Amino acid sequence: MTDDELQQQRREKWHLDGRPVRTFEEASAFIESTGFSLMYPLPQPVLVPTFIGAWAGSDEKLPTWQHAYSDPRAQDATDLMVRLLRNHTAYEANLFDDNNAFLLSASVFPFFYALVGERNPKQLPKAGARSEYSQLACDAFEVLQKHGPITKQRLKETLGGGISVLALDRALGELWSKLRITRVDYQAKEGASWDVLYRWSPDAVREGASLSVGESLSALITRYLDCVIAADQQELESFFGNFVPRSRVKETVNTLVGARELEFARVGNRTLIQITPAKPAIAVPAQPVSRVKS
Repeated sequence: MTDDELQQQRREKWHLDGRPVRTFEEASAFIESTGFSLMYPLPQPVLVPTFIGAWAGSDEKLPTWQHAYSDPRAQDATDLMVRLLRNHTAYEANLFDDNNAFLLSASVFPFFYALVGERNPKQLPKAGARSEYSQLACDAFEVLQKHGPITKQRLKETLGGGISVLALDRALGELWSKLRITRVDYQAKEGASWDVLYRWSPDAVREGASLSVGESLSALITRYLDCVIAADQQELESFFGNFVPRSRVKETVNTLVGARELEFARVGNRTLIQITPAKPAIAVPAQPVSRVKS
């Protein structure tokens, strides 16, 4: 495979080849095929498709989230993305940026949850010196658990005490980063509505909480390589290092290579890792049927 062939295969899979994704059915097929997608490109590029790119059918002059407000393509793409979330066809995480949705397909999400989410999602988080949660995050979770789904403004009013929007956003980010909560809807006038994830999608949370870390990371690496066609070790560690230790990524890749589920391939001047192609079935010649003389 050459570099040009690799890029062409990615463009086709990511719908950057002039075939825009516009209908719900097309968007569902796109997210299921790729498994992963950012809503908008990042200033520091990450090797993953973007939903806005698939909607546009091109990667030319795509807006970042900071400039999405002035791009007419962004609202239509967001409306389509929200439909995927409402139907549980896609799930959203704040892996890279709270303002830039990281989307996962329904089939991929339980594996991601196993690595990032809480094993006992109904248990109230506790604040403390060693806790990942602030007291405001714990209070917000309790309100969402009792009254969700609820808009951020209504949540702010319920918590009371003159809480600033910035402080509430930070608290919601703490809960969202551990998949305690999720945005379940969006209305132009009221903004996003939030709910506890285990209530909004109990089956996916239950499945994710029952999966092992090793099994889930192996599955995600394989799906990621299917998404990007092929990647080098640094690209794999750069992507997965956002939510698991890089040493664990390297160890899992070596295990999958040893099991011959992944293999090294020469692409241009680089050695990349790809899914081991399935071996073609060997046709067995039909045996002649003997005829019995009468």
